[in-house]
Amino acid sequence: MKIKKPLVALKKVLVPVLSAGLTLSCGSSVAEVQTGSVTYDKPNVIYIIVDDMGIGDITPYGQDKIRTPNIQKMAEKGITFAQHYAGNTVCAPSRAALVTGLHTGHTQIRGNYELGGFTDDEEFGQMPLNPGTQTIATVMKDAGYNTALIGKWGLGGPGSYGVPTKQGFDYFFGYLDQKQAHNHYPTHLWQNEEKFPLNNEWVHPHQELPEGVDPNDPASYQAYLREDFAQERLTEEALKYVKENKDKPFFLYLAYAGPHAALQAPEDEIDKYNFEETPYTGETDGNYLPQRRPRAARAAMISHIDEGVGRLNKLLEDLDIDENTLVIFTSDNGPSFEGGADLEFFDSNGKFRGYKRDLYEGGIRMPTIARWPGQTPEGKITDHVSAFWDVLPTLADLTNTELTKKTDGISFLPTLLGKGEQKQHDSLYWEFHHWNGDHAQALRIKDDKNGDWKAVRVYNPKNRQNPPIELYNLKRDPGEQNNVASQYPEMVKKAEKLFKKSRTRSFVDSWNFDFWPGKYK
Repeated sequence: MKIKKPLVALKKVLVPVLSAGLTLSCGSSVAEVQTGSVTYDKPNVIYIIVDDMGIGDITPYGQDKIRTPNIQKMAEKGITFAQHYAGNTVCAPSRAALVTGLHTGHTQIRGNYELGGFTDDEEFGQMPLNPGTQTIATVMKDAGYNTALIGKWGLGGPGSYGVPTKQGFDYFFGYLDQKQAHNHYPTHLWQNEEKFPLNNEWVHPHQELPEGVDPNDPASYQAYLREDFAQERLTEEALKYVKENKDKPFFLYLAYAGPHAALQAPEDEIDKYNFEETPYTGETDGNYLPQRRPRAARAAMISHIDEGVGRLNKLLEDLDIDENTLVIFTSDNGPSFEGGADLEFFDSNGKFRGYKRDLYEGGIRMPTIARWPGQTPEGKITDHVSAFWDVLPTLADLTNTELTKKTDGISFLPTLLGKGEQKQHDSLYWEFHHWNGDHAQALRIKDDKNGDWKAVRVYNPKNRQNPPIELYNLKRDPGEQNNVASQYPEMVKKAEKLFKKSRTRSFVDSWNFDFWPGKYK
């Protein structure tokens, strides 16, 4: 995968006029940003996150089969991150890292801790965030912003203390339970703490095409089709929210549930793509809903998100608030084969190794673009190394807000603005805990002398207690194909110390590396 240069020529970057007292550490920040004769002391922020989209899935990063012209335009008019990382390689812990500013060695939520089931009467969500948690929403509220989450949450189910309206969001519309988001045509979403009905009959998102049914016959899939597309509802609600809050500072966290399986989109949008197809019958890759045209369906899901991004940016221009609004686009983790997704056909992880549930680069290096007209450098690609836990301190920096609790993040506001000294991480840390008891750890280690190091350790049934550390030089080997651990024993020792130092013990036994199924039987 090669990041595509923006189609327009790079223009001279307009450097914003900053207040004289600017410092770049978290908690002391830009007092005001000036563009021309207009001064903004509280720029709006829209943070768009999508689900299971790989770094190679959109045009700015080299995609040539899926049409994403609006995200491409964002890249041409803004800044593209080549080395921005998710909080984790699956949904809930990745979003927890984003929301709390803590990496998964320190966050409360370090895995997908599921409660309940997939039916409407078993909707209980995931492990809820604790009361009193410092979140990205509480920080923005302290800064004087109206705050909203529209989309997928996954950090506290119905009736729990983890629901968005108890974690700093003034308004919520979307999915509380990420299991419900396996179906893009559910019977309901949530509005604050009340169910919001959709015009869909319930369908179980995990089932197979009945035996003896022709997988190539469109009629075989009629039982799974519905009309009220939840992702369109999210776009419409986001547009409505922006219109209603255009005259006051707002923070909008817009979390699309696509292109996570099941692979579903309106049939007329799927019709816009004409690929050679192998029907997905639901028998593998998670037993998601059957899909006659899985390639076209996934492409349509991504293009639908792109359309939503375009409509949102156009609205900002129409309301004359685009120059006072920072928009960031990213994904929560790497792409997944679930539901029949053909990731090799789309080259979804680009040149990188691994997918969702891997801590190799393909599982955690995210497509990330930021646009703020007149403020972000135009058409720039940055190699600054950053991660989800940097977003909260960046927004605190942007809004001159003192954080009440420590985070693992470093503000990347200087990179966003193209001005000032950018602090760097000495290391980044991840840990992943699979439901089957397997674990993994990963590190990025800064080393100006020998290049960019990546250490990975995978705990599996063959080695539960002390698995070997794999070592890769990302500068020379971004695809993590050559394990050079034997050649650099001192770097392996450093990684081993950092693996221990970078985490605290979790209160959940299965989120610790000395746990595996059957150990205590």
